[in-house]
Amino acid sequence: MKTEEKTFKRSPTFTPVVRFFHWVRAFSIFFLIFSGFYIAYPFFAPEPNGEPTNFLYALFRSWHIMVGFLLISVSIFRLYLFLVSGRNKNERMSASDLFNKDIWIGQIKNYLFLGPHPHIKGVYNPIQFCSYFLLAILVLIISLTGIVLYYNVYHNGLGAFLQSAFKWFEVALGGLANVRKLHHITTWAIMIFIPIHVYMVVWNAIKHPDGGADSIIGGFRYQET
Repeated sequence: MKTEEKTFKRSPTFTPVVRFFHWVRAFSIFFLIFSGFYIAYPFFAPEPNGEPTNFLYALFRSWHIMVGFLLISVSIFRLYLFLVSGRNKNERMSASDLFNKDIWIGQIKNYLFLGPHPHIKGVYNPIQFCSYFLLAILVLIISLTGIVLYYNVYHNGLGAFLQSAFKWFEVALGGLANVRKLHHITTWAIMIFIPIHVYMVVWNAIKHPDGGADSIIGGFRYQET
């Protein structure tokens, strides 16, 4: 029995820096969710003793703050790469499909198993692009609210600088209580996004092996020629 040979073209999709930042952001978000819930409700504590060593809550708060600033830093640099890096122009090209109704219709039909995957110009289809833009907005909101919560505890040094720069945001939301509430709501919104994102990535990897879903690990997509 003779089998038909297929040839594939390998094309770069995500640079090593973009892939690295993706996983740093992913692990940061998971840790921030876990540590944030612990800060809101300490669900375990070390055995009490007379030594001044049981500062688990303080450690969680410190780790939460450090990883929070890591997420902010990586997100800013990731935005910079998206906007100006020549090696990331294939991501920017995805925005052009947002105004193509045929791509939208074709992508929705594809998700409903009613048609093939439409030809897109960039890395993301319009639905992916909109969902990642929404995630960026959520990260911005949770970063701003986190900064406000930070400088209301740490008043000197960096906290004093951040208060002078972002006090307007606290005032606009009507006070610290509303900031904290929005911080929690945004956390839940991100938690809803995560399983949907993972499901769609796995769905794409199974249904469209050349669709770029696996390229966040390897950096390349393989398209049949």
